[in-house]
Formats: sequence, structure tokens, C-alpha cells
Amino acid sequence: MMKFFLLIIVGSLSINAFSQVGIDTKSPQASLDINGDLGLRKRLFLNNDNKESQGLSEQVLVSQGEGLAPTWKTLRIPIYEPNKFYLIFNDSFSDQTGLRITSGQAVTSNLSTDLVEGTSLETLKTRGFFEIAGLSKNFTVNSKSSKVYFQFETVVQQNNSTSNGEDIKYACGIFVDDLLKSVRINTLFNSTTGGSTFLTHTQIGGATNLTVAEHTVKVACARYTTGTRSLGIGKKADDNIANINEFMAQSSLKVDVYEIPQNFNSIVN
Repeated sequence: MMKFFLLIIVGSLSINAFSQVGIDTKSPQASLDINGDLGLRKRLFLNNDNKESQGLSEQVLVSQGEGLAPTWKTLRIPIYEPNKFYLIFNDSFSDQTGLRITSGQAVTSNLSTDLVEGTSLETLKTRGFFEIAGLSKNFTVNSKSSKVYFQFETVVQQNNSTSNGEDIKYACGIFVDDLLKSVRINTLFNSTTGGSTFLTHTQIGGATNLTVAEHTVKVACARYTTGTRSLGIGKKADDNIANINEFMAQSSLKVDVYEIPQNFNSIVN
């Protein structure tokens, strides 16, 4: 019986001059070359950076490429329910430069025909719109089914510090890839006393199923009423005004991208 067992071992192993061991192969291609199944009943250690590691619970072996030892990695598999939107990206940013629009820069416009969805920013700049440059930002859409929400907030002020104010009509638009996606028209009403009247302008807009690509969001505003007062948007209407400062007057924009996930990042850490 012992002789028979030894013959099986000798018949199954192939050892060449370079100390390569082959099991069920006569031409091993590695230090240990197994032509068949491998069953492992106990621990497996890796020697990475001269440190033996058996990994952590639920980690898997991942190749690091040719000539490199494999390593332990943790799977990152998010749990998504089909046909549901998930918040994939959100960011917020601010601008303290703002706009100061004089009465001479006010324009006359047919609002119902000029301010329609898809109107280009370039066109509206010829009709009195000025961009708040610090609110121009990029964001990425990764899936065909998406909803993007924008929230723009700013302070609008006129410089009537010592006398009555004026009714000043203005509009602000949110643009995606230089096309109008949201617009709000508002009026800063007359004040019966001095005090540099101001209001907080809040605007929410959105876009659905943008192309899978990187996009740019921008904000621009226009003035439609003439008069004697300057209009500040995201900026004090006059440098000498004392009832608010630039920090209080600053503009902010928040971007939320919701998607039905289709593309995923790497699933390993």
C-alpha cells in the first residue's frame, strides 16, 4: 500500500531544474502550477510589502497587474432599487462680486416672448442680462434618466439711503449650457422712508434628462425699470450703504443631481 501511494505522488508531480512544481502538468509555468481544481480548507496569507496578511472579513483578492502580487480589497456594491432616483451629486457655492445695474442699463423687453425656455444666454445678454460670473460651475450627469435641481438665492437692493425708493422690476435666470432653464421676475417695491431697501430673492429651477455628459450652470439677471436708483444683485447697491455688507448680500447656488443609476464607480476600495 505504501509503495502504491508513493507512485501516485511521483506520477502527479513534475519538478524542473528551476524549482517549479507542476501538478498534473509536465511543463509548469510558475513556481506552483496546478492544472486542476484547488481546494483550500484553512487560511490564505498574502505577502504584500513584506507583511503577511490574511485580509479582513468579506474582502476579496484583486489583481494589481502583471508582475505584481494580488492584494485584499473590500467590495463597494451599493444597493439600488430599480427605477428609483438617487442623489448622485450635490454642491453649493457662493459669490460676493455680484452685479450693480444702473438705471441707464435698464432695458425694455417683451417678457413673454424674450424669456422662454431654451433662449440662449448670448441672446439675452443683448437684451440687458448680466452674468454673475462667480456662480458658473460644472456638473456631470451619468445616467440617461436624471433630474437636476437648482436653488439660487441672493439679496437685491436699491440705494435709497436718505429718501424714498422706487419700484424696480428685474429678472434672474438659471442657464444650463447657456440655455435658459428657469426665470423669475420680481419687483423691489418703493419704500416710503430711506434705508436702502432690500429683499431676499429665492429661485428654484430644474432640468430633466440632460445628456450623459459634463454640463455648465450659470446665473444672469436684468433690470427692466428706469429711475434714479442703482440696483445691486448679490452686492450692495452703493459702497456707502451701511445697513448690509457684502457677506450678507452675497449670492449662492445649490445643484442637486438625481439619477436612476446606470454607471457605477469601481466596486473595490
